[in-house]
Amino acid sequence: MDSKLALCGGPKSVVTPVGDTFAWPIISVEAEQAALAVLRRGAMSGTDITQEFEKEYAAWQGTRYALAHSSGTAAIEGALYGCGVRKGDEIIAPSLTYWASALPAFNLKASVVFAEVQPDTLCLDPADIEHRITRRTKAIVVVHYCGYPADLDPIMAIARRHGLKVVEDVSHAHGGVYKGRKLGSIGDVAAMSLMSGKALAIGEGGMLATNDRDIFEYAVAWGHYERYNDSIQNPWLRDYVGLPLGGHKYRMHQVSSAVGRVQLREYDARNREILQAMHAFWDLLEGVPGLRAHRPAKGSGSDMGGWYAAHGLYRPEELGGLSITRFCEAMRAEGVSCSPGCNRPLHLHPLFTTCDVYGDGKPTRTATSRRQLCQPAGSLPVTEAMNARVYSIPWFKYNRPGIIAEHAAAFRKVAENYRELLAQDPGDPPSIGGWHFFTHR
Repeated sequence: MDSKLALCGGPKSVVTPVGDTFAWPIISVEAEQAALAVLRRGAMSGTDITQEFEKEYAAWQGTRYALAHSSGTAAIEGALYGCGVRKGDEIIAPSLTYWASALPAFNLKASVVFAEVQPDTLCLDPADIEHRITRRTKAIVVVHYCGYPADLDPIMAIARRHGLKVVEDVSHAHGGVYKGRKLGSIGDVAAMSLMSGKALAIGEGGMLATNDRDIFEYAVAWGHYERYNDSIQNPWLRDYVGLPLGGHKYRMHQVSSAVGRVQLREYDARNREILQAMHAFWDLLEGVPGLRAHRPAKGSGSDMGGWYAAHGLYRPEELGGLSITRFCEAMRAEGVSCSPGCNRPLHLHPLFTTCDVYGDGKPTRTATSRRQLCQPAGSLPVTEAMNARVYSIPWFKYNRPGIIAEHAAAFRKVAENYRELLAQDPGDPPSIGGWHFFTHR
């Protein structure tokens, strides 16, 4: 391969047509037929198919209960309510995540305390949790960010010492494993998005999974009026059967449920191929300066789930201080879809500093927490530095060695010829990343 970078006039590295290598979601004929069957039967607003999907999902997840929701955001809200989060309470969550991991606390009149992430996992740092716990803390939200299993053993130990619940946000990591245990079956409750961009894609929807009957029933009572009936066992909840306590309608649309049943049956095989492809990509880049794989160590018993929003770790100090922005520009010139950063830290958004959502006469975060919460710029230095140290990588949906090798060669080429980029490196802009979705490729 010509070593001159494409950005500097050399040939592109990626020239082979990729076809459907990155196409997503994959919808089989069986999934299409399942959706049509719901439409033709006029069963869109029922729950019979949804409850079958829940049974199958719970069996796959390894939990006693599963409750389908209209979105992952609704599922997280139901999980928090099920964990007893109420007015004036606090949850602890990472700031480096999509907003839905934490913001549903506002609907419960609770607030969020953000903790640091580990720089190599991008997941909640167990060492930064305990000193943030107060008498108002009720739950810890753990996000398996970009498919990487968070370090759950020490987090669960902290939670048990303080009588807290652990909510696993598995939206990025369906089917991932932590020390041999499936993500979503380790905490007190799990919630995950199943929207069309996720690794387990059903269209639009979310799922709550738990072994705790009370958590399940409180989530039912919060937003599933047709399920809030005489089957409820919790004595307090039984007094209010019939109407949703939260005034919400969070049931899953049955077209999504029908598609979900098929997608779930097909998921494990699809996930295996994705993992084979992504591990092959990173194996080709072992030892390349400046680039590190965002994946658990081999032999650890942990592995990625789905590899949604695939990213790599960047070490600019090994590349003469080359900015992540310039690096990604060079990658795009080589024919690779690559962008700098990930989610912008939530604690820096004005919603968590100045916004009065409910007309309390003070910022909502302060009004609901009953204490002065302040996490300004500089308060979470690891989190705030991460957008300059991560970049998106191709999300291979098929294990096609030639295409994978060509893309890996492009990364190697840019990293090994970084000196060509230093002279015209403008550096990084003041902010990198976004508040919303990643680019899925």
